[in-house]
Amino acid sequence: MHPVTSSLLSLVIPLYNEADNVLPLTQQIHEALKGYEYQIVYVDDFSEDATRSVVNGMNDNRVHLIALKKNYGQSLALAAGIDYAEGEYLITMDGDLQNDPSDIPKMLEFAVTDEYDVVTGIRQKRQDSLGKKIPSKIANFLVRRVTRLDIKDNGCALKVFKREVAKDLNLYGEMHRFITLLAHLEGAQIKQVPVKHHARHSGVSKYGLERVFKVVADMMLLLFIRKYFQRPIHLFGIFGFFLIIIGILINIYLLIVKFGFGEDIGTRPLLIFGLMFILAGVQLFTIGIVMELLIRTYYESQQKRPYRIKKISIGGEVA
Repeated sequence: MHPVTSSLLSLVIPLYNEADNVLPLTQQIHEALKGYEYQIVYVDDFSEDATRSVVNGMNDNRVHLIALKKNYGQSLALAAGIDYAEGEYLITMDGDLQNDPSDIPKMLEFAVTDEYDVVTGIRQKRQDSLGKKIPSKIANFLVRRVTRLDIKDNGCALKVFKREVAKDLNLYGEMHRFITLLAHLEGAQIKQVPVKHHARHSGVSKYGLERVFKVVADMMLLLFIRKYFQRPIHLFGIFGFFLIIIGILINIYLLIVKFGFGEDIGTRPLLIFGLMFILAGVQLFTIGIVMELLIRTYYESQQKRPYRIKKISIGGEVA
């Protein structure tokens, strides 16, 4: 028996107002994964339509539904599904029928035979409007420039993860956009594979031009967390020390002017700048110390998940 077909797969699929898409998507998954052992973990992110009812109405024991108590966003919906998933390989994809489940078997082959930790898709001939393509291209360009990781399509939701990699991702906020980068920063070996892409079957896209600005903000946060999360004093302390030194040098210069040359310095703007640099430096240094204490508290306190589950059902029955 092939090692892939003998391993349990977990498909983690966040849903938000996908009542018209979830049934055909489930059928496509069943057709694509004949001969595989798998579970479909749908995570309903507090949909406002009949998504939950449609999923529960399938009465399919392979379909698991996690209903969240409120709308948390795609990252935390993914996190809830990944935490729940039992498979040796975890597969993420969107619930809007734009990803094609028939691409999953070939992606799994790379994860097993070539021992890649993450296999991510590159959408070919994207069936999206320019309003989605342009922000996506800008976001991908920014990520490549800033992180030096040559991922051609960070926005493709179709990915295959080895279990241990997926479980260590710790998604929060809107970090699902950087899920491949997060895995790479943890040492994962990544393979990019061309995949099919379809036009949205039903529903409304949740993306727009504002995505670019969110990407920039999240990228800055991610880089800070990766480099300085465990040592914030190295960032704030260095900047603070640098500003203090500038302020001291300015004030030494003014002292020389005052007592060496007898000039009046009370009305010079440079005096204000010197004091401001010193005060700003002290504040940054203090922030670094406070953040060090907060990080210690974070690691030593009880870990809690950033989402709340209302109920879990399997095949339409409450688990």
